[in-house]
Amino acid sequence: MSRKASLSGFHEWLPAERIVEQHVLDTLRRTFELHGFSSIETRAVETLGQLLRKGEIDKEVYAVSRLQADPGDRAEAPDDPNRLALHFDLTVPFARYVVENAGHLSFPFRRYQIQKVWRGERPQEGRAREFTQADIDVVGDGSLPFRYDVDVALVMAEALGSLPIGDFTIRINNRKLAEGFYRGLGLEDTAGVLRNIDKLEKVGAEEVSRLLQAELGATPEQAAQALALAAIRTPDTSFVEQVRALGVDHELLEEGLDELAAVVGELHRRAPGRAVADLSIARGLDYYTGTVYETVLAGHEQLGSICSGGRYDALAAKGNRTFPGVGLSIGVTRLLMRMFSRQMATASRPVPTAVYVALTHDDDWSAAQDTAGALRSRGIAAEVAVSAEKFGKQIKYADRRGIPFVWFTRTDEAGRTVHEVKDIRSGEQVEADPQCWMPPAEDLRPRVIGA
Repeated sequence: MSRKASLSGFHEWLPAERIVEQHVLDTLRRTFELHGFSSIETRAVETLGQLLRKGEIDKEVYAVSRLQADPGDRAEAPDDPNRLALHFDLTVPFARYVVENAGHLSFPFRRYQIQKVWRGERPQEGRAREFTQADIDVVGDGSLPFRYDVDVALVMAEALGSLPIGDFTIRINNRKLAEGFYRGLGLEDTAGVLRNIDKLEKVGAEEVSRLLQAELGATPEQAAQALALAAIRTPDTSFVEQVRALGVDHELLEEGLDELAAVVGELHRRAPGRAVADLSIARGLDYYTGTVYETVLAGHEQLGSICSGGRYDALAAKGNRTFPGVGLSIGVTRLLMRMFSRQMATASRPVPTAVYVALTHDDDWSAAQDTAGALRSRGIAAEVAVSAEKFGKQIKYADRRGIPFVWFTRTDEAGRTVHEVKDIRSGEQVEADPQCWMPPAEDLRPRVIGA
């Protein structure tokens, strides 16, 4: 994508790119529904009070207001909790949706949601101000069996594996494991430890060790142990022995080890090569309560996570009822930006049209519509020329549009109507019946081709 957007951070795909986007969305939708997830859509706006209830950064929120208020309306303060704003993710509106509709939902509730969200951050590759997310979540009423943590990871591995994006790795950690390990070391400020471990890739182990000692009062031995935990990465459950070999004991640590082993072990069996236990993952562990997932594309690690999520023990609450949940979110626009910039996928043609029905004479237009109607009735996308230009011009127009076939109708010497279809790529032209002719399967609809 070399062209420059007229409004930075707001992408408008070209027709061929839109076909790729639709393919991605259709693939995700189909996979989610095969696994029993119901589709919902929430409104684009929430109140500021709802959006910022967990202390999110308000400078990234787009507020919504009318240019002219009605006479007598009070002026809205910038921080008025009742002021409307565009949602910046799908989790916050989904939590509200669950609370408001709890009496009409069957729990555990499996939902998927594919919508645009808005966030006022600095645009760059992988980050936009308007972007599409695709989320799946399972939410329980009061409790949610741990097995759903495995379930959503398997669904996402299948969904991503169906896209033309090459290899990817779902990196998985568990907050209970990390928190239990740090407490077993005697480091009670677990959030502070996580905050510093999250800097590992940027500043390196030596600086993180210094920060743990300077900011949290860790001993050199405690800092070394925390870094040793973060260095563990395995494609199977062998991480359990590696963690235990560090000699730290805590009940919460054991619970986290069991949970992470269950997720990674099942993925290793059912989606080999797709997931690893990565105990360096710290981002998200401050608000997730158990399993945490991040997904990176092989060869595109600098892009960051294209799909992340985890377990919330209190996704939402209503009185004394709590609704725990676990889910994952794909940054669809982030993924598409990389797919287009690196030409990872292209459309076989930029239009849905398979057949262009040419005109011999201008008064043939109505009959040509009958031909196109016969083709469309069998699922073949067709459009009709609007004027009887020279056939060469009509063929050039179809070629410029990317339409593979041109349909001609003529009357032979015996007065018989003859239909012929031309593959303008090979030049082959044959007689055809609009009631039964079919293009090759690969030409029926635009195809998405991986690099």
